[in-house]
Amino acid sequence: MPKAVSNASPIIHLSKIGQLELLREFHREVLIPPAVLREVIEQGQGYPETPLIERAVQDGWLQQKPLQDENLASLLKLYLGAGEAEAIALAVQEQPDVLLLDDSEARLVARQMNLRVTGVVGVLIRAKQEKKIPSLKEALERLRSEAGFWLADHFVQRVLQVVGEEE
Repeated sequence: MPKAVSNASPIIHLSKIGQLELLREFHREVLIPPAVLREVIEQGQGYPETPLIERAVQDGWLQQKPLQDENLASLLKLYLGAGEAEAIALAVQEQPDVLLLDDSEARLVARQMNLRVTGVVGVLIRAKQEKKIPSLKEALERLRSEAGFWLADHFVQRVLQVVGEEE
């Protein structure tokens, strides 16, 4: 199974819809930088999904990894949030199979650095294709309603067509 590096958004949003385990199923380990751990655990206290994330850390498949190149992270923080910047810096350091990011600017920067990127929707598409979830449409609706994740209607229609769930 491949290794991944993740920003907070995919972890938080998959947790909110009860699908965090997909990351465990798809990846041997999911590495997160210190800023992401602070965001999902410390700043996440009081949210119902936080215990699920804490359990993933305790189980060892979601792991904080220190940054070796703080300079790269500092430079990226001039343009991106701390979590996105550190996740990209960690991905450069670790060379994972995939970097999990949802922020469009961060994804653009990561691609310019030749990193393979996907996000929460990409994880759910894979889950549908591998028959780990019965309905992508239902998962995307939950992502919107329960997790507050914004998705354009035309994007949802296109994604559903790709997996054969046309409306």
